[in-house]
Amino acid sequence: MIHWSIDNAGPDALLIRFGQQIDTALVPVIRAVSDQLAQALGPIVRDLVPSYTTLMLVYDPVQIDFAHLVQRINSLLAHLEVTSAEVGHLVEIPVYYGIEVGPDLERVAQLHNISIDDVIRLHTARDYHVFAIGFAPGFAYMGEVDPALRTPRLETPRTQVPVGSVALADQQTAVYPVVSPGGWNILGRTPVKMFDPERADLCPVATGDRVRFVPISRAAFLAAGGML
Repeated sequence: MIHWSIDNAGPDALLIRFGQQIDTALVPVIRAVSDQLAQALGPIVRDLVPSYTTLMLVYDPVQIDFAHLVQRINSLLAHLEVTSAEVGHLVEIPVYYGIEVGPDLERVAQLHNISIDDVIRLHTARDYHVFAIGFAPGFAYMGEVDPALRTPRLETPRTQVPVGSVALADQQTAVYPVVSPGGWNILGRTPVKMFDPERADLCPVATGDRVRFVPISRAAFLAAGGML
């Protein structure tokens, strides 16, 4: 059974809250609500923005007012069924873990008193849920990182992080989709484009999907189009 509350978020938006802290169990729930609201409300919905514990719905106030929309949402959520479809797709992302592309790889290993191979093993040993996409187009916030590998953000962020950098910060991990500033700990790099304006869906993952990082060699990384 799910619990939720609905808050007014402006003249044409509302926020559905499902909890107060990150919980992987909420990922398929929020995905299911997003999918079913889009289907049930049709053109009333202008946008749906899922996040860690919330779902923002932007609607057309000409077609429906806040009070009646809340009634319809409450009715739908009261009968919500989360199916296997809402668990999300499993997306494998190849990663070259090497000192030349992972400037924090050695430091993270030393911080936790483990080897670089252990860092790679721990980072690739589990599937990560995509909680939200933001900060930059295609920047997917994923979790949760193994407790044995959780590392605070850098005290001084880098002014420029290369595109495709695979990094972690505390209990989350992500891939930098574009060149940007950043303070996460960089472990490696992927040749996969996390933001591609030529793609119909722009990004290879969506909120609710699961991601598995797969280690590849330097040669395989370069052969796939990766840049050092």
